[in-house]
Amino acid sequence: MKNIITFIVLAIGLNTYSQEKKILEPKLENIAWIAGTWHGEAFGGITEEIWSEPSGGSMMATFKLIVDEKVQFYEIEVIREIEDSLILQLKHFGSDLKGWETKDETVDFPLREITENKVVFEGMTFEKVSSNEMNVYVDIKNENGTVETVKFNYKK
Repeated sequence: MKNIITFIVLAIGLNTYSQEKKILEPKLENIAWIAGTWHGEAFGGITEEIWSEPSGGSMMATFKLIVDEKVQFYEIEVIREIEDSLILQLKHFGSDLKGWETKDETVDFPLREITENKVVFEGMTFEKVSSNEMNVYVDIKNENGTVETVKFNYKK
């Protein structure tokens, strides 16, 4: 009898976990909740990230960091459908709009998985907290070569 109860408890627990962790198809419609104008704080300043609704097989965004009332840098970001998956690509620009990457170079984040409230790219994760709040986790390589995960908390 004890084994049956243990089995039932495990089965219920696994079913609950699988419902929370249900993997969704790599389609833009499954991450449309990212769209909107988001504000937060990071790197000692104010951040702004504006994501478009999915259209034309992609979503696009701009990012801006302001420290001491001066723009430090911008980013242009794109999430696009490619080969039955998604990829996030971005380019950085200084406050003078001069690019950090070369003309044909992008910083690429391949998709790992999508769940109901999370989009995990290799090196960047979007987490839906509520319809008006999300966290973005970015892996950033320090000058000494170690990787630090930076959390951006955004609100609409």
